[in-house]
Amino acid sequence: MRAEFVNPFLSSLVNVLTTMAQLEITPKKPQLKKTEIAKGDVSGLIGMVGDKTKGSLSVTFEEELALEIMNRMLGERPTSIDADVTDMVGEITNMVTGGAKRILAEKGFDFEMATPIVVSGKNHTITHKSEGQIIIMPFDSEFGRAYIEICFD
Repeated sequence: MRAEFVNPFLSSLVNVLTTMAQLEITPKKPQLKKTEIAKGDVSGLIGMVGDKTKGSLSVTFEEELALEIMNRMLGERPTSIDADVTDMVGEITNMVTGGAKRILAEKGFDFEMATPIVVSGKNHTITHKSEGQIIIMPFDSEFGRAYIEICFD
């Protein structure tokens, strides 16, 4: 998977969290992911299909980070992951994918986005709908980690 295809998703997540939650996150080293078990506690997953490619993206947050983002974006801090938090993660997933879609369209990659699904709980699974390798990119923050997984044919 080429960096020119992956980087718009990474920069879009940084942009969304900086703009919407005034939260700084720092990218770490990308890795290949070999399992479907999520690294965090709540994940948004969205499928993408275009003429040149198909794949999916997930954005996963550790619980403490998700609760802090909720607090910063909406001014309320639930005590655990609830329906409002999962809705927020779905919306962040949409915003990240939409931001990356704009960047990629300028490079000739056009795709349609599905509606995101959100899964939560310890050791939940993320099932990507393509055959490619899964690239996982961790991000650090003072409130925990976020992860982007990208998988394209």
